[in-house]
Amino acid sequence: MVTGTGVRWLAGVMIVACMALVGPSAPDGVPIAEPLPADAPEEVVPNRVMTWNICNPCDASGFNAGRAADIAAYAPQVIGLQEACVRDVEKIRDHLEYLYGLVYHVEYGSVLHNWGRCGGVPWSPGGFGQAVLSAAPMTNHVNVEYPEGGSEDRGYMAVTTLVDGRPVRVFNTHLAQRQQEDVRAKQTRVLAKEVAEHDRTIVLGDFNATPEASELTGMWGLAADADPGCGPAATGTCEPTTDWQSKFDYIFLRGFVSLEHGVRPSEYSDHSPVHADLRLT
Repeated sequence: MVTGTGVRWLAGVMIVACMALVGPSAPDGVPIAEPLPADAPEEVVPNRVMTWNICNPCDASGFNAGRAADIAAYAPQVIGLQEACVRDVEKIRDHLEYLYGLVYHVEYGSVLHNWGRCGGVPWSPGGFGQAVLSAAPMTNHVNVEYPEGGSEDRGYMAVTTLVDGRPVRVFNTHLAQRQQEDVRAKQTRVLAKEVAEHDRTIVLGDFNATPEASELTGMWGLAADADPGCGPAATGTCEPTTDWQSKFDYIFLRGFVSLEHGVRPSEYSDHSPVHADLRLT
């Protein structure tokens, strides 16, 4: 008898086989469902969130099926993606549904429309920036570009959705590149001003800065990271989230506490997916 995760994996394989018969409508050219860990959840976990910068490589063929498997291994309620091409997010979302039975709504926070980065045609290039996937519907979507982006346009998006059964304002951002501290400080001030308007808030994103960096002071004054051992003091206890062993990726919390958190190494990006299980305070 096949039970649990095995059922989902077998169902995914059968769906892929059927999709192969019907032809090119299958996303990503009929991907193969990757087996999930034995403890992978059967359905979306309502109090779980994830943040992940999925680029580098940005345009690798076939990576989206693997990215979907990395997400399905934890099945978060809300997922914030950064450096995300709209076409990649569409494929990841399709794979999550068709291969793993996980259905998500999506909102986009594109800040660039770039043919070279995201494909498409010159008169209709692909959107690039942030995206939020949520198992519950999202409302009050806003998309804001920072007044100063640094070497590339950057911004944040925000939506209202459910986490642990309660409405919450979710922000998703990507700050300027590593050598642009002054720009990040200006961006963080813009973001923190909006975050401060909400008592129950989750801020996901790639901040391109380690916890002790001065440009993150405004965020630490408002919220705590989901990693309870990680803070602005350079104690060395923060789990790295990048291939170069730095912590750049955060789940900042207001009105929530973290019950459990983790960093899952991935071969599909130079950043690792970061996930946390939350409880309202």
